[in-house]
Amino acid sequence: MNAFSLQDMDERLLPWHRPHWSGGDIDSNSSRPRSTIGKGIRPSALRRYIKMAVLLVVFFFISLAVSAAISPRSNSTSNNGTQSEDTPPATVFPPTHGTDFLIHDPSIILVGKTFYSYSVGPHIAINQAPSLDGPWTELGTVLDADSMISKGDRTAPWAPNTLQIGTTFYCYYSVSNAGSRDSAIGVATSDKPGPGGWTDHGPILQSGTGNGSDVYPLNESNTIDPSVLFDTDGSAYLSFGSFWSGIWQVRLEQDLVSIDEDPAVFDAQHLAANTESRRGQPIEGGFISYHTPYYYLWYSWGTCCEFKDPASRTSGKEYRIRVGRSNSARGPFVDRQGKDMVDGGGDTVYGSNADTFAPGGQGVLTDAESDVLYYHYLNTSISYEFGQARLGYNRLDYVDGWPLAV
Repeated sequence: MNAFSLQDMDERLLPWHRPHWSGGDIDSNSSRPRSTIGKGIRPSALRRYIKMAVLLVVFFFISLAVSAAISPRSNSTSNNGTQSEDTPPATVFPPTHGTDFLIHDPSIILVGKTFYSYSVGPHIAINQAPSLDGPWTELGTVLDADSMISKGDRTAPWAPNTLQIGTTFYCYYSVSNAGSRDSAIGVATSDKPGPGGWTDHGPILQSGTGNGSDVYPLNESNTIDPSVLFDTDGSAYLSFGSFWSGIWQVRLEQDLVSIDEDPAVFDAQHLAANTESRRGQPIEGGFISYHTPYYYLWYSWGTCCEFKDPASRTSGKEYRIRVGRSNSARGPFVDRQGKDMVDGGGDTVYGSNADTFAPGGQGVLTDAESDVLYYHYLNTSISYEFGQARLGYNRLDYVDGWPLAV
């Protein structure tokens, strides 16, 4: 129906368009005035009132329809690729570059033209591929035996973070048990990225029990999910933490396998926390990347990693990847609105969409083309089971200094 205005209405339908009689309308068969209804309202006028009301109602609903068609979409959170409240304006999550490579909490480095991945598994699994798309080939493991750290899951350390500094490869890992804060971060080194020749140096940090675990903030944090940033000035920083009090950072010694246990020296910085943690929405998996001129703190928000209960798949509380930025490797990190990540800030860069569900455990690497955001995710057309998490990735564009998955 075409748009119209009140002036376009047939004036004959309006009750005020009538002859003005001093005593009412004159009956065609009589000289006396026709009877009126109520307070001087004629039956014909009443019908006109009703017709006018109907037209006004129709006009009202047409106006609503036109308004809805031209209004911006609301920022509601969903699993079909629409943006959430903390997503960049006018952003819809693009499809993942999905693979068939089953992996959880991946850490990926590029050595020459070969990609190496390190992931959760007995003794930390190592795979290699000519590209992120694969094919991925299992090579072996980082550790030849259980971790020398005597706590947690020593056989299958969690969330490794591997990087190359000079000619040495460093693989930082964590040991813990689900729901426990009795955790530790250790490191192994090698002169090659593949299996064999790795030296386990044991624990760097511990929480719950063990040497130094009673020192703040180790007495209230969880020492898992290590991530190391080697800064442009030669300084090295170890980020860690999840649940409990969020994500922290300490300074590593020059040997990169230890810290000075004097709190004044290792200078712990609080990087991020979740004001919703007490309601069961943790943040974890902190990772810091650098893209001139900013440092970016990435983390996984929400629930990982198995969704047997169908209700948990539609709650909107599954993993998603958030980020904040800073001019310093030490923070403070803030989101687009300027909210400090310690106060719960963070913008969602990537979340569930189409058959991509609960992306997280992320990292960022740089190849010959661009920065790449990689992560594990569940393919809903295949399975929601923990063991079916697979590698996905998206390249990053930067708009006004903010990363955008493409």
